[in-house]
Amino acid sequence: MHASVITHLRCPVCAGPLTAADRALRCAAGHSFDIARQGYVDLTAGRSVHTGDSAEMVTAREALLEAGHFDVVSDAVAAAAAGVPGAGLIVEVGAGTGRYLARALGPDRVGLAVDVSKAALRRAARADPRIGAVRADVWQGLPVRDAAADVILDIFAPRSGAEFARVLRPGGVAVVVTPAPGHLAELVAALDMVGVDPAKPERLAASLRPWLTQVDEVPLRATLALDRAAAAALVGMGPSAWHTDPAAVTATLAGMPEPITATLEVRLSTWRSGG
Repeated sequence: MHASVITHLRCPVCAGPLTAADRALRCAAGHSFDIARQGYVDLTAGRSVHTGDSAEMVTAREALLEAGHFDVVSDAVAAAAAGVPGAGLIVEVGAGTGRYLARALGPDRVGLAVDVSKAALRRAARADPRIGAVRADVWQGLPVRDAAADVILDIFAPRSGAEFARVLRPGGVAVVVTPAPGHLAELVAALDMVGVDPAKPERLAASLRPWLTQVDEVPLRATLALDRAAAAALVGMGPSAWHTDPAAVTATLAGMPEPITATLEVRLSTWRSGG
């Protein structure tokens, strides 16, 4: 793990600084966390209550991102991060494979990929040599020092306004991407996927506004032209993977002509910490 990332971490048990020694991260109080051979560190201290995305979901997500279908999102996220002054740390919560984070680093920053999925962290740890990957649950607290981050990325991921405000330096920014009501509407209708909650904007504001101030919101929209494998990966990489029958999805897609059209429709909002 990159030494410059470790300087921003704190012990999940006592909140003391962590240092690297003998393939582990340790604090002065004696708490020790092994660095897995795949490069990530589990800093949940046993507090995570769920396992996150499966290996199959992570593989599906990687395939979609590698093919460039979500480049409109990664480009916008990278541009938003580049607009924040500083040359310090970017933290991505729910980082998945780390692809968005790697794209957002630019030339001067280091990154911390946070996820509860070990399958995701194995990939995130390899996304860029400047990225450190840790297993942690944002709802249980991030193992990051106060005011350590220039930017937090949250892309289709859980949020904690209180933790974001604690971890961001004064004037730091959270870049948040959430689905809009029309996101993947064609596939939602054809494949009985999980739809977008119409109250999503209100729930987003309630989760962040007591601690952060919204400074911008940008709608992002693109038309995706997918083969059947890519459409199946879109279903398999998100929450619909838990609620659809893979055999039924395959059968439905087999009857649809290629390319299969789907609308990517999301909102990118930016939220500034105080100071």
